[in-house]
Amino acid sequence: MAQTDFRTALQGSNEIEITVTGRTSGRSLSYPVWFALDGDKLYLIPVRGSDTDWYKNLRKTPTIRLQASGKTFTTSARLLTDQTQIGEVLEKFRDKYGRNVQSYYPKLDVAVEVPLT
Repeated sequence: MAQTDFRTALQGSNEIEITVTGRTSGRSLSYPVWFALDGDKLYLIPVRGSDTDWYKNLRKTPTIRLQASGKTFTTSARLLTDQTQIGEVLEKFRDKYGRNVQSYYPKLDVAVEVPLT
């Protein structure tokens, strides 16, 4: 039921909050991010690619908590480094946010896949 509630909360949302564990501090750290949804997977692109702090934190601890419209969902993230997969994620972002979305992501060397199952 929580999964269904969270998927419903994603509908119409342009931004969600993610919470990850700090790689050195061990503290919970939250960030607002854009996302793209495709079936039972949610995709993220770190703004500064592999240099983005929340991405570096996921490399150490892949557990991620997503929050949208007051609903939360916790799972493990899968880090994508294959350029073909990253290009596919970028297309999902273009479909949602517009063709110029790439200008917000100057370093497109990674993406993140988050299963919602």
